Amino acid sequence: MPETVLFEDERRLTRTDTASYLRTVADRLETGEPLTLETGADSITVDVPREVEFEVKVEREGPTDGPGELGLELELEWDEDADASDDSLSIK
Repeated sequence: MPETVLFEDERRLTRTDTASYLRTVADRLETGEPLTLETGADSITVDVPREVEFEVKVEREGPTDGPGELGLELELEWDEDADASDDSLSIK
């Protein structure tokens, strides 16, 4: 199935700024409010449904015999026709 990127932003942030950003996302998920992502002139608003597929991945990129780059990915997926409900989402 082909993938189309609807919005993308990548930047360097401090741990504190990253935590603040993730807290805002978590607050919107918990209250069921739409989530609007913006950078420059680009923006997208998504209504996250009550249930999502939640994936956590830690990966290492680079040579097997030397230092590489570690990454932590958090991904939420859902079907486009999923019911966007006002129920809260709890991630423990």
